[in-house]
Amino acid sequence: MSNRAGQLAEPRDLIDVPHLVTAYYTLTPDPENVDQQVAFGTSGHRGSSLKTAFNEAHILATTQAIVDYRRSQGFDGPLFLGRDTHALSEPAWASALEVLVANDVTVLVDDRDGYTPTPAVSHAILRANKGKDLTNGSGLADGIVVTPSHNPPADGGFKYNPPHGGPADSDATKVIAARANEYIRGGRSGVKRVAFSKASEKAQKYDFLGTYVDDLPNVVDLAAIKNAGVRIGADPLGGAAVAYWGEIAERHGLDLTVVNPLVDPTWRFMTLDWDEKIRMDCSSPNAMASLIAQREKYDIASGNDADSDRHGIVTPDAGLMNPNHYLAVAIQYLYGGARPQWGDGFIGKTLVSSSMIDRVADDLGRKLVEVPVGFKWFVPGLLDGSGPFGGEESAGASFARVDGSVWTTDKDGILLALLASEIKATTGKSPSELYGELTAKHGAPAYARVDAPASREEKAKLGALTPDAVAADTLAGESIMAKLTEAPGNGAKIGGLKVVTDSAWFAARPSGTEDVYKIYAESFKGEEHLAQVQAEARDVVSAALGS
Repeated sequence: MSNRAGQLAEPRDLIDVPHLVTAYYTLTPDPENVDQQVAFGTSGHRGSSLKTAFNEAHILATTQAIVDYRRSQGFDGPLFLGRDTHALSEPAWASALEVLVANDVTVLVDDRDGYTPTPAVSHAILRANKGKDLTNGSGLADGIVVTPSHNPPADGGFKYNPPHGGPADSDATKVIAARANEYIRGGRSGVKRVAFSKASEKAQKYDFLGTYVDDLPNVVDLAAIKNAGVRIGADPLGGAAVAYWGEIAERHGLDLTVVNPLVDPTWRFMTLDWDEKIRMDCSSPNAMASLIAQREKYDIASGNDADSDRHGIVTPDAGLMNPNHYLAVAIQYLYGGARPQWGDGFIGKTLVSSSMIDRVADDLGRKLVEVPVGFKWFVPGLLDGSGPFGGEESAGASFARVDGSVWTTDKDGILLALLASEIKATTGKSPSELYGELTAKHGAPAYARVDAPASREEKAKLGALTPDAVAADTLAGESIMAKLTEAPGNGAKIGGLKVVTDSAWFAARPSGTEDVYKIYAESFKGEEHLAQVQAEARDVVSAALGS
């Protein structure tokens, strides 16, 4: 970790915005260079225009590919188009609008010409499709969010949400990416486009902010928060929630302060992350250092990333909570009596989330469904109410309305931040105090994620492993109980490996953007045992890869 981590960014850390935007319009990707092709990860296509990975050609081609895909599926309803505050988001938003209008797609954009959080787009899609048969494409709405989430300021991102409102499945993104790269390879022949002036005239307006904010009392108990007088500090970290938090306070009468209402595409007000990069990661104590320093001013403070699909919860007694800790508390609270209308719905978690959640679920007598990394796996349960809560270790989660019906099918950082205040209002305790009660009952796990180098070939091999590839029968002094390459909750390939013992586990997955693989590990025997698990995890993976 850099000794500058957690310190305020300096001029040398800031991007040159004109240079970045100029590169978006002037650099042309090499269609044969894999690093310059369209590629959808778990949250869309991401890259920097400076590296010729997110340029006008990419967005024009990808938008036309999305048009082609939605036509093939019979989706002929409106498309909701939103963007966050990254410097490349508005140029890409404009490019997408030009292509969509040229293809006679009815496009709905923010009526304030403002920024749009990912959960507001998901909410809008679901509202438009309410009561409709999602297996019949006719009349169905979908959406695009222009965002690279918490990535550094030089990056851009572009993600597609189909009519179910959540992240597109790989069945869709593979088709879209392949078609987009065909368009780039063909010099964008077949990509339709009109002038931005015509496109903006044709676009229709939608009140993303008002519709979302006014509906919040149906999913979180804002009256309890108001009546308890919970003092809230909300930091949008210069992201798309910047106007939303002020409206939430005003419309619902909350004692809520928008800690930093500034929007600046250089993010000069941010503190540096562990590697001296500016990164709007609300789960990082370094990126959240400014808010953590103010924690005693508020009963609950929270941060969101640039598109507001992640949450960071700060309490006076503990500072920034580990996302796994907060997820466990949220699950205990929601399923433990706060949402009786949810019935016997299951709990959804990713397989790299803390096993504390497993212990909480078992104590509650609730079914736990463990899925691969990626929020798309929670969509079916959130949509039909069978799994009213889905959460992942990277501070992303959403849950159902009070009556058990769907709220969003994409991550909602605003919602999870407000839930922390509801918990404080109704229990009189902070989420971190409640986590202390969970550890007293179930034990205190030590959890960490580290990266290890891996070539492209090794990453591919790791993603295709079978349980037989693991020769070891013990891990850190305990017998191995399970060797998983498929998620136990739904049988889907995890794209890696998870090894489980009685009190510990590790999971290894290849990175989608870097030449590393990620090792997640946890132990209920303390930090020293965790370190042993991590060390042996590297040996197990290296042996399985034959390296």
